[in-house]
Amino acid sequence: MKENNTNRILIVDDEPDVTELLKYKLEQEGHRCQIVNNPLAFVSVAREFNPNLILLDIMMPELNGLQLCKMVRSDPKMNEVPIIFLTARGEVEDRIKGLESGADDYVAKPFNTKELLLRVGKILNRSQLIESKNNKKRIQIAGVVIDESIHQLTVDEEEVTLTATEFRLLQLLMSRKNRVQTRENLLINVWNYDTDIETRTVDTHVRRVREKLGPYADIIVTIRGVGYKAVDI
Repeated sequence: MKENNTNRILIVDDEPDVTELLKYKLEQEGHRCQIVNNPLAFVSVAREFNPNLILLDIMMPELNGLQLCKMVRSDPKMNEVPIIFLTARGEVEDRIKGLESGADDYVAKPFNTKELLLRVGKILNRSQLIESKNNKKRIQIAGVVIDESIHQLTVDEEEVTLTATEFRLLQLLMSRKNRVQTRENLLINVWNYDTDIETRTVDTHVRRVREKLGPYADIIVTIRGVGYKAVDI
């Protein structure tokens, strides 16, 4: 995913002042950035730029960020690219909608630049760690098989697409089968966040993973008031 050891970040926002500021700050950190101010140009630019990460505003004319996120998640060439939403909509339900559409993180405007850079760095590091693993580890519970070496999930021998965050979450639960993982522990190990981050992020991603597991959704058990664990069924 990297080119000349430089991460490629696509910044999508209809406000040029915002995109220019982000581009300046991110390039100071050594990243290569591409700006999209017209959401209608998003798909063609994204496919050509091949980003490692997308910063995506929600409130845009003609095509909003939720729609663009769903387009990314349905595109075989881009469906594993991490997405961070940038938006003035800071209500909890709006955050949940963003995560349910396939985003990996959510930062409300006005955002703290240092916090945003920290989140960008953590998501990029996590993605590269997943990509660099090649230990051929294969875990199976019932008809669910997760293979870290090729970053693949199959359900009853049919391949199922997961985002990078969903993959890491399921891999962690399956690798620690029958051991309860608290929401706080999952935030630290999957998102690399401190425990003061919104724990509903975990619940939203677990719900999405369960949906993709189909008949095997019950391998992820909710431990009320604590967290989750993977079990045999």
